[in-house]
Amino acid sequence: MTDKDLYGGLIRLHILHHASEEPIFGLGIIEELRRHGYELSAGTLYPMLHGLEKKGYLTSHHERTGRRERRVYAITEQGRIALAEARAKVKELFGEMIEGH
Repeated sequence: MTDKDLYGGLIRLHILHHASEEPIFGLGIIEELRRHGYELSAGTLYPMLHGLEKKGYLTSHHERTGRRERRVYAITEQGRIALAEARAKVKELFGEMIEGH
């Protein structure tokens, strides 16, 4: 198992969490994830964003800033529900992992 396999779900939760706070875009979330110790390429991130959008957890639109146009992602109501459910599971797992040590 590679780190990507192990951490993919955590990265998706990070993405949903940050999208729940404000709209996100690719480079911005790559930088945010780097602060958490995840090194992601655009080739890894964008399929995750598209997958989350396909599942209905994110929605996106194109936004022009100066000469640049970028795709901006926002969480949907379905994404908020999924994030809330995941938070409960993460708390349970965190409790088990910490109690185990």
